[in-house]
Amino acid sequence: MGLLIFSTNITLDGCVDHQQGIADNETHSFFTRLMDESGAMLWGRVTYEMMESFWPAVARGEVEAPPPIREWAVKLEAKPKYVVSSTRDDFPWNNSHRIAGDLRAAVQNLKAATPAGVLLGSVKLATELDRLDLIDEYRFLVHPRIVGHGPTLYETGLPSARRLELVSAKPLSNGVVATHYRRSLKEVAGQH
Repeated sequence: MGLLIFSTNITLDGCVDHQQGIADNETHSFFTRLMDESGAMLWGRVTYEMMESFWPAVARGEVEAPPPIREWAVKLEAKPKYVVSSTRDDFPWNNSHRIAGDLRAAVQNLKAATPAGVLLGSVKLATELDRLDLIDEYRFLVHPRIVGHGPTLYETGLPSARRLELVSAKPLSNGVVATHYRRSLKEVAGQH
């Protein structure tokens, strides 16, 4: 069974507004490597629609972009993309698939069918999946910014705190720190 890995950009004050991070070649290269290591992408409908409105045009060369950003777009075009949606059932972007019905069962089935793991990139969906104890690892790019507004990570709350174990922390040359955490084995063992 593959792991479900939640990855996002976050500022020092917890803001996850995608426009507040440092979107440079180095951060795009980080996410491209992370996507390469994963077997599929998982998003909520809103994130999917935001991604769908921009990245296919970059992949086709219709939008000018530096090589690391174009590489991300081309690889994203080919990657299987799964979308949780109860309101939309047509997903024409290449290799996109809808997930509907029981969220826990659907994501467990996706993890089972994706040994290389599933990369989750939607903050609101992550909250729901964390409430269901389905997230195995967290890969955050912590940006050296304090923006003073939201949205923030887990702003609607979780039923209990998550105990995580640090796997690695690597500073990038742009001041961002790439962090990798996994669920604490003690916490996971205590749930079963």
